[in-house]
Amino acid sequence: MEWHRTPPYGRRDRAPFALIVAITACGTLGMHLIIPALPDTARGLGVSAGAIQLTITLYLIGLAIGQLLYGPISDRFGRRPVLLGGLALFTLAGIATTAAPTAWALVIARILQSIGACAGLVLGRAIVRDSAAPDRAAAQLAMLTMVMSMAPAIAPVLGGYATAWFGWRAAFALLAIVGAVTLVLAVLLLPETNRVQSGTRASMLIGSIRLFRSRAFCGYVLGGAFTTTSFYAFMAASPFILIDLLHQPTERVGLYYLLLMAGVAAGSFLANRVAGRIRTQVALRLANSFAIAGAALFMLADLAGMLSVATVIAPVALFMVGAGMASPFALAGAVSVNSHAIGAASGLYGFTQMAYGAFCTVIVETWNPGSVLTVAVVLLGSAVLGQAALSMAVQTTRTI
Repeated sequence: MEWHRTPPYGRRDRAPFALIVAITACGTLGMHLIIPALPDTARGLGVSAGAIQLTITLYLIGLAIGQLLYGPISDRFGRRPVLLGGLALFTLAGIATTAAPTAWALVIARILQSIGACAGLVLGRAIVRDSAAPDRAAAQLAMLTMVMSMAPAIAPVLGGYATAWFGWRAAFALLAIVGAVTLVLAVLLLPETNRVQSGTRASMLIGSIRLFRSRAFCGYVLGGAFTTTSFYAFMAASPFILIDLLHQPTERVGLYYLLLMAGVAAGSFLANRVAGRIRTQVALRLANSFAIAGAALFMLADLAGMLSVATVIAPVALFMVGAGMASPFALAGAVSVNSHAIGAASGLYGFTQMAYGAFCTVIVETWNPGSVLTVAVVLLGSAVLGQAALSMAVQTTRTI
């Protein structure tokens, strides 16, 4: 196998951080920005709410599966051409959603849009790892996570105002504009950051197989998923908990989500500050301690019959601090296992996160639906499993 190498960590290989944020944000914005427009979209196209919800469900499925493709392809052909192709597809599909004459045309365009959006999610993380030495990757990824944690809170606000002022198509048009602007900026400012590109197509498959054979990689990937995307269990049950059980007005729920996302930002900021100053194992234990403590307090509040907005939001926010702190270290560890398969590692990490998040939502929707205890068990069990998996990953890394 032959490898092409270029000088490491040169300034010409570094992409502007704001551009990396914009690239990564496309996938997240595509999921959250249009949510306020869905009722008007259903009425405008003359279909049921269930039919129009396919624009979210299938987008998530495409987002998960597509992440498996972009990483290995970018390891083979480079980050820049693959990313530009993904952004172009995201933009063109966004234009198609804006002009969609029927619901099915909209759904098909959304599937294509999700496939394009995967490029930003996978390659944004890979570019950070390309441009930073392994010992600084966690700090850089923590900063990216901190900035990105605000996107799910801000996007629905933008989509809501666009829909209220200009109609439902405006929300979809806004996504197309974001994609077009990001594509132009990437063409002008994004260098090729992949300094190690494989010389054969077979290397794409070989790189992925080697990752699966690594206990360190599997530990980081599973630990990162257990600790972070188990939060989807709470998200799936939160309307019942906050609106039906605690009788909170619908318009106030968004503010509670903002507090939870602030927990992610706080954890990511903490990770950025401690990266390189304390050992990774210590940082991950601290992060998981926050997550375990938050989940345990949430469970105790339910068992003691003391559920309130404070006893729900505060413990889950503490859980999110742990998730936000653990995520950058887990991701940095996963993408550093094999320098020849950084893109593949990023894609597999993202796919595992989304798959486990979906699994957690299925649990709370099928196992004693409506039970707060079920949610608490999922969060606490996931945090404990995350601690075990990440500890295994760190110990295995030390022995390599």
